[in-house]
Amino acid sequence: MNSSLAQSSQTDLISQSKIKALGFMVGNWKGNGWMMRGPNKSEFNQIENIQFKLDSTAILIEGLGKVKGRIIHNALAILSYNKETEAYSFRSYLPSGQNAEFQAELINEKLFWYPNKNMRYIIWINENEQWQETGEYNRDGTWIQFFEMTLNRVE
Repeated sequence: MNSSLAQSSQTDLISQSKIKALGFMVGNWKGNGWMMRGPNKSEFNQIENIQFKLDSTAILIEGLGKVKGRIIHNALAILSYNKETEAYSFRSYLPSGQNAEFQAELINEKLFWYPNKNMRYIIWINENEQWQETGEYNRDGTWIQFFEMTLNRVE
């Protein structure tokens, strides 16, 4: 057997520790939100299914957003930690076949992830134990909100 093909059964404790720090996200969530589309504010319903995977060294995120029963958002993401670069990775996949890897970081118990250098999403648990997420873009050094989502934990 070629040893390069053998899988190690050892859990990477550094990655596990970093991913467990994001445990606040894990669970099933349901609620609603809004986003700006040009000058118009569009409201939507959202569910998120978040699970630890691979002995808590990765998080699987499945999100589904709808407006009046029509799917407007359908995405899968894998959140992991790279101990070589000492950074979180947020890899997102869409039904269109598009996928990309984004920078992410944990700051004061909030997950920030950056689709590009002028856009960020921030996820945290608010004072009501709800998933709170905002999206912002940077215009001339000022962050302007274009997205907000508030979800309740469901069993």
